[in-house]
Amino acid sequence: MRITVGVLILFILGFPAVSRADQMPAVTITPLLSTKTTASGQPIDVPVHPEVVVNRYEIAPNAALPMHEHPYPRYAYVLSGTIEITVRGGKTYRYKTGDFIAEVIDQWHTGRNIGDTPVRLLVIDQVVPGHSNTVLRSETSAAAAP
Repeated sequence: MRITVGVLILFILGFPAVSRADQMPAVTITPLLSTKTTASGQPIDVPVHPEVVVNRYEIAPNAALPMHEHPYPRYAYVLSGTIEITVRGGKTYRYKTGDFIAEVIDQWHTGRNIGDTPVRLLVIDQVVPGHSNTVLRSETSAAAAP
C-alpha cells in the first residue's frame, strides 16, 4: 500500500495539472473561425438536439454544384482547392485551402471549383434528426407544381 501511495504522489507532483488545451506544450491550436453568423451575415440558429452529420466532398476541376439551399446550419473546411460560392441575386464568395465556411441558410446558391485540381471539403451539418440539409432547386419547383 505504501508503494502505491508513493507512486501516486510522485505522479501528481511530477505531472502538474493542465487546465486548458492551449497550455499543453505539445499541442498547437490554430483558430479557424469564431462566428455567430453565416457568410452572408445571417444568425446561426441550431436545431434543438441536432443530429451532427459529417461528410467529405470532392468536387472535380471546373465542376459546379446545382442550385440548392440548406434549411439548417452547414459548415465546411476546405481541405484542398479553391471554390466559389455564389448566392442567387447576391454576392460571390471565394474559399481556398485552409478556409472554414459557415454556409448561408435558406438562400439559393451554387458552388463551383474554379481550379484545375479537385476541391476537397470536410462538411458538417447540424440538422433535425433524420432530415436532409440540401434542397435542390428542382425539388422545390416540383413540389410547388399543382
